[in-house]
Amino acid sequence: MSYGTADSLRPVTLDDVRGAQKMLTGVARATAMEGSRHLSQLVGSPVHLKCENLQRTGSFKLRGAYVRIAGLLPEERAAGVVAASAGNHAQGVALASSLLGVHATVFMPNGAPLPKISATREYGAEVRLHGQVVDETLAAAEEYAAETGAVFIHPFDHPDIIAGQGTVGLEILDQCPEVGTIVVGVGGGGLAAGIAVAVKAIRPDVRIVGVQAAGAAAYPPSLAAGHPVTVRHPATMADGIRVGRPGDVPFAIVRDLVDEVRTVGEDQLSAALLLCLERAKLVVEPAGASPVAALLAEPGVFPGPVVAVLSGGNVDPVLMQRVLRHGMAAQGRYLAVRLRLTDRPGALATLLGVLSVVDANVLDVSHVRTDPRLGLAEAEVELHLETKGPAHCVEVGHALREAGYTVID
Repeated sequence: MSYGTADSLRPVTLDDVRGAQKMLTGVARATAMEGSRHLSQLVGSPVHLKCENLQRTGSFKLRGAYVRIAGLLPEERAAGVVAASAGNHAQGVALASSLLGVHATVFMPNGAPLPKISATREYGAEVRLHGQVVDETLAAAEEYAAETGAVFIHPFDHPDIIAGQGTVGLEILDQCPEVGTIVVGVGGGGLAAGIAVAVKAIRPDVRIVGVQAAGAAAYPPSLAAGHPVTVRHPATMADGIRVGRPGDVPFAIVRDLVDEVRTVGEDQLSAALLLCLERAKLVVEPAGASPVAALLAEPGVFPGPVVAVLSGGNVDPVLMQRVLRHGMAAQGRYLAVRLRLTDRPGALATLLGVLSVVDANVLDVSHVRTDPRLGLAEAEVELHLETKGPAHCVEVGHALREAGYTVID
């Protein structure tokens, strides 16, 4: 049935999730579960990474999209489907529609990562850019559905979507039967709700923790109010969970079955993405790294064994570069410093010699000579340095001051 009918408000059960798992056989991969020695040592118990970043289309979204579209009546399929997404749901709907022979129109926000736009088109969907955040894009897609008769495939607010996402939970129980805590990123709440339905029905003792980006955290105020609350202008690098309002269907499930929803900051997200890349050799987008960010932020509060769901790996290379640099800075491994020096031949070489002695790797140099703040014989230099950690940053600053340079904070 199409979105907006009574069918969209029916409860989601374990049988629904098991039915979705059968439907997804041969369509969605049973993704790998990888252990993390570093996180295990940090948390004090085994930590496993559920690699939905290695799913077809690069995220878990294919699961729910396929189940939803496969359940449409023939006349509904003939009318086509429409969806709205920052990228991962878009790709899931595009591939699912292609596999099922259904025409798909996908609305994406202006500024959506170019790789996600390109991939959605390559899977066969018609892409239309509209709005700045997912909520605005959702409104445009719903309007299109009303005008054309296309079936609206909501990214998280439908029982079929939630049942499909819940198959991740069944796989976790199969791959890690002794799991104590599952940590999962939360945007609209479809994935967390689906996992909760599946896991709590079989293992009610398992603790399920949702994670939101602090700048787009609609669930904490919604849970406090007892109903979905809209957060205006959600802002985070984690576009996959940048949702301003929980879905009605997943909210009720998260409220009843998810034990806790935590928030993480941008520094923690970038540090988590960097850790996934360096330690686990996994490319993960910021939203997918949010469970790891929660583990890094407060490792001692998660009863083990812990499974962290890496929900997606579709990240714009330009954003990846920025986030990695941000993560290095947050860990004290990247230092930007401005200083003044006498503008004479060899002055820059002398400065670089000081940095060489303290083993700071120079990544970039910006040299300014014409500025009203500078004296006649002065120049300002901005250096981007790769360092070895906070202590090394302090050592670099001390060495520069000892050499007589004026460091500008």
